[in-house]
Amino acid sequence: MGYKYVYQFSEGNGSMRELLGGKGANLAEMTSLGMPVPQGFTVTTEACNQYYNDGEVINDEIQAQIMEYIVMLEETTGKKFGDLENPLLVSVRSGARASMPGMMDTILNLGLNEDVVEVMARKSGNPRWAYDCYRRFIQMYSDVVMEVGKKYFEELIDKMKADRGVTQDTELTADDLKELAEQFKAEYKEKIGADFPSDPKEQLMGAVKAVFRSWNNPRAITYRRLNDIPGSWGTAVNVQSMAFGNMGDDCGTGVAFTRNPATGEKELMGEFLTNAQGEDVVAGVRTPMPIQEMADKFPEAFAQFKDVCQRLENHYHDMQDMEFTVENGKLYMLQTRNGKRTAAAAIKIACDLVDEGQITEQQAVCMIDPKQLDALLHPQFDAEALKAATPVASALAASPGAACGKIVFSAEDAKEWAARGEKVVLVRLETSPEDIEGMVAAQGILTVRGGMTSHAAVVARGMGTCCVSGCGAIKMDEENKQFELAGRTYHEGDWISLDGTTGNIYGEAVPTVPADPNSGYFARIMAWADKYRQLKVRTNADNPRDTKQAVEYGAQGIGLCRTEHMFFEADRIPAIREMICSDTVEQREKALAKLEPMQQGDFEAMYEALQGYPMTVRFLDPPLHEFVPTEEADIELLAKDMGKSVSDIKAIIAGLHEFNPMMGHRGCRLAVTYPEIAAMQTRAVIKAALNVQSRHPDWEIVPEIMIPLVGEVKELAFVKKTVTETADAVLQAAGSDMKYHVGTMIEIPRAALTADEIAKEAEFFSFGTNDLTQMTFGFSRDDAGKFLDAYYNNKIYESDPFARLDQTGVGKLVKMAAELGRQTRPDLKLGICGEHGGDPSSVEFCHNVGLDYVSCSPYRVPIARLAAAQAAIKAPRAMDK
Repeated sequence: MGYKYVYQFSEGNGSMRELLGGKGANLAEMTSLGMPVPQGFTVTTEACNQYYNDGEVINDEIQAQIMEYIVMLEETTGKKFGDLENPLLVSVRSGARASMPGMMDTILNLGLNEDVVEVMARKSGNPRWAYDCYRRFIQMYSDVVMEVGKKYFEELIDKMKADRGVTQDTELTADDLKELAEQFKAEYKEKIGADFPSDPKEQLMGAVKAVFRSWNNPRAITYRRLNDIPGSWGTAVNVQSMAFGNMGDDCGTGVAFTRNPATGEKELMGEFLTNAQGEDVVAGVRTPMPIQEMADKFPEAFAQFKDVCQRLENHYHDMQDMEFTVENGKLYMLQTRNGKRTAAAAIKIACDLVDEGQITEQQAVCMIDPKQLDALLHPQFDAEALKAATPVASALAASPGAACGKIVFSAEDAKEWAARGEKVVLVRLETSPEDIEGMVAAQGILTVRGGMTSHAAVVARGMGTCCVSGCGAIKMDEENKQFELAGRTYHEGDWISLDGTTGNIYGEAVPTVPADPNSGYFARIMAWADKYRQLKVRTNADNPRDTKQAVEYGAQGIGLCRTEHMFFEADRIPAIREMICSDTVEQREKALAKLEPMQQGDFEAMYEALQGYPMTVRFLDPPLHEFVPTEEADIELLAKDMGKSVSDIKAIIAGLHEFNPMMGHRGCRLAVTYPEIAAMQTRAVIKAALNVQSRHPDWEIVPEIMIPLVGEVKELAFVKKTVTETADAVLQAAGSDMKYHVGTMIEIPRAALTADEIAKEAEFFSFGTNDLTQMTFGFSRDDAGKFLDAYYNNKIYESDPFARLDQTGVGKLVKMAAELGRQTRPDLKLGICGEHGGDPSSVEFCHNVGLDYVSCSPYRVPIARLAAAQAAIKAPRAMDK
């Protein structure tokens, strides 16, 4: 025999997840622990990958091994496929390496045909049960294997119940179910053009193939992308002899958790249905009873089940989610896995398990999915109110949390309405930098265009504001301040609610409750994370409010202060417009002199909020056209202020137009053209630092000035000369020996490739992975949303390169720049400040590459702290600088 593609449960164990999948490995483990598991075998994940390599066919070798294992199963159970004395029936279920609840498919009662069902009806003396199994099997097989939709069968069941005048499936008689099975087969033949297969072996191969195929159904692909699960893992298939929960009143089926998955309380929690099969509980067709009632119905099975629960939790040292069946009073375990839980439950369970002596602090830190912490830090919908609400649409869940407010269509309106105490939701086609004040004033943001990394999404995540983006179903009519969605017109002032965690949109007011990160448990987990992590965590912040928030969340400084965000405010934009429209250096300096005290005041407030932590200030980055007026009235006002004609101003604005502004006159190129901008910003930073240092002599403030968009060392040297001459003059005048650092943002591939040269001038590097990703891939993050879906569907990309760092290409540039830079300057400080700084898989990469810190939006600071700790526990760095 060549390669082994199939394993009996008794041949495997819990450590074989990669090969047997989660479900198969756990079934094998439960078997080895002597638990009551119906016997069976697992077809490996490698067989799934082989199926795809062979062009979506199951090759002869794999088929032969499956048949060989069916014979072994027949011998173990004393039953045979298709036998008229003692027929074998099996369930066929998926089981990927990572738990993907509800994403892939299951088939029960496989092995039934017209002859076998007669035998079962006669031998059991329970014809109703036999025909119930048969009609379920036809329905599931047709749906899952042959892709005939469930709805056709549901319609037939509903019609049958209506004809008989009953409401529950359980009220249908054996004859009704027998007739239903015939109707189902007729439906199958009509849709497929062939008879329903009666050979159990043919049924089995069809089912195995269907489970393999379901690995790449759209649901599964989307789930994998959202949960960082590689498509290359494949799914295993578990074939298990059936245990019947639907043979009568001494039978049943249930799902249970060893602890409460919503709160984390240590109590058995679950649901149970008598005379039913597994999918009835999950499908919500019938209302189950609480698991505790099982004690009255099946006292022996329940006592055994409680014992199994305790043993499983002690064995896996984690909360278990189990499925089980009771057949004629006897308990059978069908699966166990580490249960999915809410963020609040996750941190409580982790702390409790440490207190119970089950796990170590490091294990507790590694048990929590960092991305889940988001849910603890944002407002949530009131749970009771949410039950009564129905979403009218859903789009991209761009920034988590819940928002409820009145619809407004412009940033000005948002600001004005909020100022008079109204709660508002800002609805825009797309947002731009000048919408920032409206975004700050709004409870939430809804956009028609844009993806997960559009301007709205990035800024909203940074502010911790709920955002749902890319809702293309909205027909916008901005002129009349209204839009159409799901057949209804919404006007300014109408209530709307957004769920930034699911992407759901509700056309009504759903009340929200403020976040309450359960301080006790949350603080404990975070303290453990800080104890083990080696990476520092900073924040991206542009104002004192965000800075204060980030420091509360444990940030150790600012890794990116975007100074342009400070220029958009109403009292400042006239001065920057005056500078742009000036003809001479003197005129520009006069305009900049108005901005300098404002900028200095911002920096002082931020240094105060940082309480001695460092701040990296990025000098002006966006192209100047982003600051110029677009409204006629504003243009006329500017002309009047400048003593120029309207046509002069329009000519200046037209002259700023660029075909590709992202690669245009921005970043350090502005400082090369207008060194006076860099000089003004340097004075503002250094003076602010001196003032705050004098107020807090025990803080050591070392300003970090970052020159953006450098691609050539001479360009950095040119701008740095302006910065150092200006800074030194300010320090000399103040009689201070304060230290400061000048570094650069590595965001152009050429900078990464020549990092050894650039490190001669730069004292630190911060990787701007948003732009580095755009430049390396050669597509704009604002436009990529239009075609990325096609790339996911065709399996060209598995994840959004703007949300999760592309370690193969962009990561190679980061690693190369880090190594080259440190060859030139061994004490070079390295950080990352792109959106990726808050993505757990990217944080792990930064730890492994040897960066000193990651920087992310304030609300993602706890996520980065936890992810950094997990990376360090997994692979500690030999020397932490």
